[in-house]
Amino acid sequence: MALYQLPTGTYTTRAAFAVTGGSFLDKRSFAATAVLIHHPQGDLLIDAGFGENVAAHIAMLARMERAPYERRSTAAQQLEAAGYDQARLRGVLVTHVHWDHVSGLDSLHVPVWINKDELRYGTEDSHGAVFRSVSRGLDIHEYTFDAMPYLGFPASFDVYGDGSVVVALAAGHTSGSVVVLVTLPSGSRYAFIGDLTWQMDGITRGAERPWLMRRLADVDPGTVRQGLRRSIALSRAFQIVPSHDVGAYDSIPPLPTHFPGEAG
Repeated sequence: MALYQLPTGTYTTRAAFAVTGGSFLDKRSFAATAVLIHHPQGDLLIDAGFGENVAAHIAMLARMERAPYERRSTAAQQLEAAGYDQARLRGVLVTHVHWDHVSGLDSLHVPVWINKDELRYGTEDSHGAVFRSVSRGLDIHEYTFDAMPYLGFPASFDVYGDGSVVVALAAGHTSGSVVVLVTLPSGSRYAFIGDLTWQMDGITRGAERPWLMRRLADVDPGTVRQGLRRSIALSRAFQIVPSHDVGAYDSIPPLPTHFPGEAG
């Protein structure tokens, strides 16, 4: 079992719009990075990053949501270049369906792993327009949370049944947004917290999004605040990875030049 990062690009915003107390002069690069979970029972991507048609996807956003961006190779292109056997890929597990997490679905012909509340959000909310476009024709693998809380989060789903990858319901940012908690055989533990915070400032100094951005970006800012506090508590045992903090991925290796083959 292993993790690999697939950085597909970045976009730029000012810290004043990202975290409370951020400077307007401080420009932040927001990551659009997919993460491959390589597991003996089959692999999953966490989110999809930018796709081949990212320019068209950005054009679908409200003007105030658009930002300068730089595109790298898509997740699909990186997998192909590494000689990865895409028959191993069981699907893309989305933390939530905002455009910068799902754009790359346009070139990944695999199922979308999603829960019912997030699927409803993606189907009905105006912020789901890109998701509706890129998921058209893809299989939807709808997973169900059991009744068990997990590390303070109210419900969870054990992907492989071995505790190595657990999806925990966070909600708040979107209706069914999730945290993905990964434990590697080495004992290293990662918490991919989606957009509970956009930058590590949310973990290191408890900085929420600015008031206006909470109103615009979150369906329930109070629930996001609870999820952020849980994530801060987890940081004693987990490497916390906010989806859009470039540096948060530093300890995760990129795909090897030649991906190791594996039978089964």
